[in-house]
Amino acid sequence: MARFKTDVPLRWSDMDAFGHVNNNQFMVLLEEARVAMMFTAAYEAGVPGFREGVVVARHEVDYLLPVVVPAEVRVELWVERIGNASFSFAYELMANDKLALRAKSVMVPFDTVAQRPRRLTAEELAFLEQWTD
Repeated sequence: MARFKTDVPLRWSDMDAFGHVNNNQFMVLLEEARVAMMFTAAYEAGVPGFREGVVVARHEVDYLLPVVVPAEVRVELWVERIGNASFSFAYELMANDKLALRAKSVMVPFDTVAQRPRRLTAEELAFLEQWTD
């Protein structure tokens, strides 16, 4: 299984009144990891299509440990499922080398001009397949 790995920085503003990273901020951290994979790594691999539009259709999250700033955070993500017009990511978020969160997201390629979902291109499929479980 190939996993895309990226470090994501925490900000003091990620913490809530209870002194740990707020549950909503975890979605931002996962988004930063997706952007690094789909927008930066894919673009560098000659696959620019995700930059033209992709939306989240669903999130599923299991919070395992609280995370307190400062912490070293790494997100590992991989493709769990690929369809014709959607795909699913699975994630593990590590804080100081401890598993703090597991999550899944269903992603849908989106035509921002027509304002509707679109099918994955052959290039996008090939890019995603290298990260499948």
